[in-house]
Amino acid sequence: MLETLEHAADPTQYRSALGNLVVELTNAGLDYYFLQPLRVAKVGFVVQQTANLGVAGASRIMAPMIQNIIGRLNKTQLLTIAGFIRQLMG
Repeated sequence: MLETLEHAADPTQYRSALGNLVVELTNAGLDYYFLQPLRVAKVGFVVQQTANLGVAGASRIMAPMIQNIIGRLNKTQLLTIAGFIRQLMG
């Protein structure tokens, strides 16, 4: 997806796809850096479920906000975000 956006004549047509990617990465990060350590620490069912519900709620709030913000970005801003994501991958 990043490659397509980076080489597109009009990267703004990929705003939604980039927004989806950022939402997916955000969810993966919350799982990896917050929920997974709790699972490893064996915090118990109630604490784990509380954390799971909190992350799910945060995700429901953040996803439309992320999409809304990315949906307003211009070509240069979209390419900057794509470049930042590429740096994270490197």
